[in-house]
Amino acid sequence: MKRGKKYNESVKKYNSAGVYELNEALTLVKSMAYAKFDETVDLSVKLNLKKSQSVRDTVVLPNQFRGEKKVLVFCKPEKEKEAQEAGAAFIGAEELIEKVKGGWTDFDVAVATPDMMKDVGKLGMVLGRKGLMPNPKTGTVTFDLKGTLAELKKGRVEFRADKTGVMHLAVGKASMEPAMVAENVIAVITEVKRKRPVDVKGEFIQSVSVSSTMGPGVWVAIKDQD
Repeated sequence: MKRGKKYNESVKKYNSAGVYELNEALTLVKSMAYAKFDETVDLSVKLNLKKSQSVRDTVVLPNQFRGEKKVLVFCKPEKEKEAQEAGAAFIGAEELIEKVKGGWTDFDVAVATPDMMKDVGKLGMVLGRKGLMPNPKTGTVTFDLKGTLAELKKGRVEFRADKTGVMHLAVGKASMEPAMVAENVIAVITEVKRKRPVDVKGEFIQSVSVSSTMGPGVWVAIKDQD
């Protein structure tokens, strides 16, 4: 693949086959971010998983790097006040479901109370494609609207391994101090380790790398996160 001049210049700053301590790796990522916009720092983790196994959960990152999320809550009238006081941007039941069914998705996260899922489940074609479908595994199907929205506003994010056992997750911005991004990475790795399937044999986390939106990836020494 042909790369641009700026990318090629970035690659010269490090050993692409080398494995670096986390803070050093993130310092390199920061130095190699060359775009005119504030690039996102991405974390990639290769897990040792069988086809029948999956790893999916949420984690609250200690250092936020995105604007406040617009949260939509599907709930019955008796839960609307709680959702409103918790800071939901959009609240409703049947009328909101119809609006989304029509293709409207101007929100970042969808939360639903369990008694709404029979109807919300019909929105799979709209919400599923955008990764917005409420799911008990990610804590977005719950009666605890106050607690859930508080965590989402603090920076709760979802992580999920794909069919090949690779997990991709945004963990910061290139403009942030590497130490702050490192705290986010460690928080993710810690939670991923807690989700290790009991029947996994051998090394669970096979490789870890970090990169900016436009920059090259940097391998991270996994042992530094133990």
